[in-house]
Amino acid sequence: MKRLAFAASALLVAASPLPLLAQDAAPQESAAVLDTGTGAQMTPIPGWNREMRGDMMVFSAPEGDATAAIVGVDDAADGAAAVAAAWAKLDPAFEREVLIAQDPPARDGWDQITVVNYKTSPSEQLAIQGIGLRKGDTWTVVLINGALGTIAKRGAQLNQAFGSLRPTDFERESFAGREAKELTQARIAELTGYLTEAMEGLEIPGVGLALVQNDRIVWEGGLGTTEIGGGRQVDEDTSFMVASNTKGMATLLLSTLVDEGKLAWDQKVTEVYPEFRLGSAETTDSVLVEHLICACTGLPRKDMQWVMNTSRETPASDTFVQLAATEPTSGFGEVFQYNNLMASAAGYIGGHLIYPDMEIGAAFDRAMDERIFGPLGMTRTTFDYAKAMDDNWARPHARGFAGPVETAPMQWNWMVYPYRPAGGVWSTAHDMALYALNELREGTLADGTDLVSAENLLKRRERYVPIGEDSWYGMGLMESANLGKSIYFHGGSLIGFKSNFWFIPEDGVAAVLLTNSDTGQGLLGLFQRKLLEVLYDGDEEADENLVAAVRLGAEAREKGREGIVEKGDADVLAGLAPRYVNDELGPLTISSEGGTAYATVTSGKTAIGTKANDDGTQSVIMMTPGFFGFPLVVGESDGKRTLTLLDAQHNYVFIEEAG
Repeated sequence: MKRLAFAASALLVAASPLPLLAQDAAPQESAAVLDTGTGAQMTPIPGWNREMRGDMMVFSAPEGDATAAIVGVDDAADGAAAVAAAWAKLDPAFEREVLIAQDPPARDGWDQITVVNYKTSPSEQLAIQGIGLRKGDTWTVVLINGALGTIAKRGAQLNQAFGSLRPTDFERESFAGREAKELTQARIAELTGYLTEAMEGLEIPGVGLALVQNDRIVWEGGLGTTEIGGGRQVDEDTSFMVASNTKGMATLLLSTLVDEGKLAWDQKVTEVYPEFRLGSAETTDSVLVEHLICACTGLPRKDMQWVMNTSRETPASDTFVQLAATEPTSGFGEVFQYNNLMASAAGYIGGHLIYPDMEIGAAFDRAMDERIFGPLGMTRTTFDYAKAMDDNWARPHARGFAGPVETAPMQWNWMVYPYRPAGGVWSTAHDMALYALNELREGTLADGTDLVSAENLLKRRERYVPIGEDSWYGMGLMESANLGKSIYFHGGSLIGFKSNFWFIPEDGVAAVLLTNSDTGQGLLGLFQRKLLEVLYDGDEEADENLVAAVRLGAEAREKGREGIVEKGDADVLAGLAPRYVNDELGPLTISSEGGTAYATVTSGKTAIGTKANDDGTQSVIMMTPGFFGFPLVVGESDGKRTLTLLDAQHNYVFIEEAG
């Protein structure tokens, strides 16, 4: 479980770039562990240049537009003061205003941790954050500053390095050699009691839960209700969208094909699916089957096209159209970059090899039913939305401008359907437990026959690319070994649905957690920690983590609402064009109904407000639960009005379309 995350997020904002090393400076070979000179040590940031500026250690990204520095500060009054002193030492001209400073629970040997985020404007596309870590009277301060695109692209490298930053004399907790405790009724009650408390604090209406041990499901069921204010209780058969958990299921399908000799992991994709293209001919020729879903090809997230410009009629073949127009932004194996389109292609190619005469979407659906869901007994797992939503299903929820959790529009979740191998499956706590059991049994079914060979099932767990300290991405599965146990897992996220499943092969234990609220995202890590504490008598941190999560979340939401005009500034709204268009994201229209302004794109409709940015620009702010806070910057280009959507590594400009 990661204790500190140094990655771009909604609260990670930015300042002007610091002086950087020359862009042509060669990365240095470095020792396995670095002494920071502040009483702490860490592993270096892979691939980044390193230099000493006096007693400060400064890393520079290969792109030359981002830095991460380690600065020592003594005798500061508090964490915010320590971070401010570090900036003054590194860059005396630094003058950014603090957006929010927060103290999460101190972990990994630190006596205090303070995280400081700074104000910026969307158009700046910069990321800046200061993290103060106190041991005794000495502060070790991490200062991250640079282009948001680079920070996003290299976030896993930052996690690798700064996740290892600890006081020199600290020995971290380890469960190595410990046997898992039996999940007795008392221990299960401890877990469900924790979940009940967390659901109240995080405002999660319903949870599906399953626990596996000793080759059987030892508990399954539900907590809470399928919708806020509703009377139907969640149970083990309640359907949830499990989103990106679909990826590991799709690679399981590919494993059966490798068993049959219909493809090989190290085979070129074009040999099994000649229509496949990825950017240039050279890049296309380099892609092997195993690269389709390893998140290691250097292909960045490119989600906005299907988030904004997908309808129920969008064909599955659109996956391949989009990939053909996309190039990697880093080298193969250089960094972890999560990409849904590649995972979608993997599943569709697998289905096509089994049923080459069918439309690729239908072929995939049938192949998954016949080869994965059916044999595993996953009778309520489906890609059929109508079937999943026929009776016992969880409704999606999220926060909007008002703050409390409310129902989120299900309409937007159709956006994943044309790309469903990457995240379009519906499942239940019971069915996901059966899926986890298959992982623990290494492909052998309950009757002793093999669904898939152990060799090709385990291939999906290969460590393709690091995602953090002692953590890796495989093929639709992640592994964390930083607590002395190899814990495999994957999560899923769609509007109003957050989920995860975990399995620990060494001890034959697995768990499934499905939620029907965006606030469930915060529960996933909390539950993982609680599960490990219960299984291995771990240090008691989960309860404090929960209290802090509720408190810090409320503080962050309050800051996030500042400056937003819920119904929109009348002058700003009056100046918008009635219709815009972007070649990749399609049309965007502005309308007004009953005193509320709306923006409509192909995928759905959202109420909008406005916000004045610090640089003098204005943003249109999406207000619909699930999209709340999403900005589009108002502008002008060549005499036409524009709205610009700023994704981490892409800028999409909607241009006024003449009526």
